[in-house]
Amino acid sequence: MTSTVPVSIARTADGSALQAVLLDMDGTLVDTEGFWWDAEVDVFAELGHQLEESWRDVVVGGPMSRSLGFLIEATGVVIDLAELSVLLNERFEARIADRVPLMPGAERLLSELARHNVPTALVSASHRRVIDRVLRSLGPERFALTVAGDEVPRTKPHPDPYLLAARTLGAHPSRCAVIEDTATGVAAAEAAGCRVVAVPSVGLIAPAPGRTVVRSLEDVDLPFLRALITPMN
Repeated sequence: MTSTVPVSIARTADGSALQAVLLDMDGTLVDTEGFWWDAEVDVFAELGHQLEESWRDVVVGGPMSRSLGFLIEATGVVIDLAELSVLLNERFEARIADRVPLMPGAERLLSELARHNVPTALVSASHRRVIDRVLRSLGPERFALTVAGDEVPRTKPHPDPYLLAARTLGAHPSRCAVIEDTATGVAAAEAAGCRVVAVPSVGLIAPAPGRTVVRSLEDVDLPFLRALITPMN
């Protein structure tokens, strides 16, 4: 976990009910879900196994241990989970090289949050080494805190990463707006008690109490996020 803002100052400058914005990374801020799948396809092909396209929806957005565990069982490949994780991270990093494409609206939203001094955290199931590489494209200075999947005992779909982010920023989960793109991430944020904005990247996510579904980040701005959190929440 990397933090750059003391808890004592982690409050929105205007005193609104919104205390922090917590964002997923892959598929939410950066267009990398396809990179992960392509890396998985390549790695398993080298191990002598072909992945079925239908498995993509199963593994997207999940913690690496769950996704790779599923693929190991589905293909019957003989390899240790830790070894496979290293191979996949290396292949993914090679694919993204030095820059990754941002999702539509991501640059504008991050700039707006920074301009208004809204405490913002990046909360991802990806490993720290991958997050640090992607931050070169996102701008590490835009985040008061980053939480990686290999830095918490239980990652998404468990609430732990979002609870940790809220606690470190000195915010109450119910006063945090979370932006996610997968059902796994949405489940984690809702289990933590946060208000969720879902921007589906792969697979459908239905609206639900405490959850708003939008087409893209282009539909999200600071007034939109503030309106999700009322003093009665």
